[in-house]
Amino acid sequence: MAMNGSGSGGGSGGVPAMDAVAQGFGVASAAAARKAEPASAHRSIMFTWFAGSLASCGAVTFTNPFEVVKTRLQLQGELAKSTPNMVKPYHNVAQAFWVIGKNEGLRGLQKGLGPGYMYQIMLNGTRLGFYEPVKGVLYRAFTGQSSDSQRPIIPLNVAAGGMCGMAGAALGSPFFLVKTRMQSASNFAAVGFQHNYTSSLDGLRKIWRDGGLRGLYRGMDAAMMRAGAGSSVQLATYDHCKSYISRNLAHRGYNDNSVGTHFLASMVTGFFVCTVMNPFDVVSTRMYNQKSSAAGHGGALYKNPLQCFYKTVSTEGFFSLYKGFLAHYLRLGPHTILMFVFVEQIKAFGKNYI
Repeated sequence: MAMNGSGSGGGSGGVPAMDAVAQGFGVASAAAARKAEPASAHRSIMFTWFAGSLASCGAVTFTNPFEVVKTRLQLQGELAKSTPNMVKPYHNVAQAFWVIGKNEGLRGLQKGLGPGYMYQIMLNGTRLGFYEPVKGVLYRAFTGQSSDSQRPIIPLNVAAGGMCGMAGAALGSPFFLVKTRMQSASNFAAVGFQHNYTSSLDGLRKIWRDGGLRGLYRGMDAAMMRAGAGSSVQLATYDHCKSYISRNLAHRGYNDNSVGTHFLASMVTGFFVCTVMNPFDVVSTRMYNQKSSAAGHGGALYKNPLQCFYKTVSTEGFFSLYKGFLAHYLRLGPHTILMFVFVEQIKAFGKNYI
């Protein structure tokens, strides 16, 4: 009996012991899961950064010729009142494309592609890689819930896109500076100031020699305004359009991961982005391409983006802010479509195989 009592006491004492062990494993598992979450989040950010960089470089390879055309149309007639006798080497997108291709060849149409790649990595790698984390922070701060657990809140999406776009533009500003100056250069039909860099490295070296770090980041404020306006519309509109299409056209096969959904959302997004962004794009192009002042500090034509806005509109009229609009859309529309389709497919590949 004593032995049975002892045995049963030992058995009843073993249950709490087992519970304690199980709880210990549970606590350890929870702790391990908490440690794994930041690592997983970091991997997700890095992969999205990589996907955004690769996708945007792929897209710009096809759309860079329209960027060259757009740049020259925006610089043509800079701060000059339009008159019937004004000589314009570029009349429209098709004619400008033909003139550049005929006289400068494929290399002329792909001017600035090297620094264009670097700019895309800095801009789109940053804004696409950090958009979801920043959006998540804003949602938790203002609603107390994650962005995945509720319907999209457009102002928060716009704010997240704008912040990421401005950060990316700041990082990539020196490359956008060199790209713009290389694309404006022409021996046949020059517009704007001609810097005549022989390569991206030559441009960076000369800018550093003449103006140091300040010279490399000249025009960054205009670029941040441009990218902030464009990104806030692009990322938020794409997010909303994709959600709307997948929610309302799922029965036709347009689910969240289908190429058709990404394509339609990108088409709509490209138009809205171009409409909002073109005035900032004109100002940014002119701020970057202007020559340095005689004193070596700042630009010879514009001191800041606001002065560029004012001088452009007062001299050339309001619609001068929409110079190169069609070329801009022909670049931005396909670029948006290609970039988002590429990035979504790269992300899907990553989920399945990485």
